[in-house]
Amino acid sequence: MALLEVKNLSISFGGLKAVDNFNIGIEKGQLYGLIGPNGAGKTTVFNLLTGVYKPNAGSVELNGVNVTGRSTIEINKAGAARTFQNIRLFKELSVLDNVKAGLHNHYSYSTLEGIFRLPRYFKVEKEMDKKAMELLKVFGLDEECDYRASNLPYGKQRKLEIARALATEPKLLLLDEPAAGMNPNETAELMETIRFVRDQFDMTILLIEHDMKLVSGICEKLTVLNFGQVLCQGDTGSVLHNPEVIKAYLGE
Repeated sequence: MALLEVKNLSISFGGLKAVDNFNIGIEKGQLYGLIGPNGAGKTTVFNLLTGVYKPNAGSVELNGVNVTGRSTIEINKAGAARTFQNIRLFKELSVLDNVKAGLHNHYSYSTLEGIFRLPRYFKVEKEMDKKAMELLKVFGLDEECDYRASNLPYGKQRKLEIARALATEPKLLLLDEPAAGMNPNETAELMETIRFVRDQFDMTILLIEHDMKLVSGICEKLTVLNFGQVLCQGDTGSVLHNPEVIKAYLGE
């Protein structure tokens, strides 16, 4: 059974079908790419999968659970976490506190325990600090744990966003254009980071990306969207050499 099974997913905005009968199946542990020209509907698909939008039709199953139309928080708790094309960190908080923000699904104390600093508050905070530091060390950010997130270089902010997403302990990680704004050296490092995350965390990853070097280098399978519809699906090599895919990108 696929970890993510999407059938006939559709949504319209003002009469325009932004996504039309979208289907995808992603197996556990796969590194899967969703590509297509600008405006093809890729981010809309991510928004449907993570509860930002509610579909007009179709279904989404995550690890055998129907999460169609559920809220973002419910879908996150069911096991899906995402990053964004435009980095959305808590920029005035520390690097450590950004990761801790992702841990609250699994660590909690009551409002009274927090206000009066009761023993459970300190116990939970200590556990969260330990877990957050473990994640930061994986990404080489542990020595910058007290920095403001806004003071990190761009490439490290991308890593921090991934670390925060992983703090929610997802089964499926959705990366929205993770290489956007990166130079070639940062992109090469990001490729290694994504592979490491998949292997180290036994993670299933779905990513949107325009950098074809990154896509061809790490994605095992691809789905190509064009005008909200699936144009092509299959192994990365065959999809990237498909004449219809080349035509869609070059506009010829």
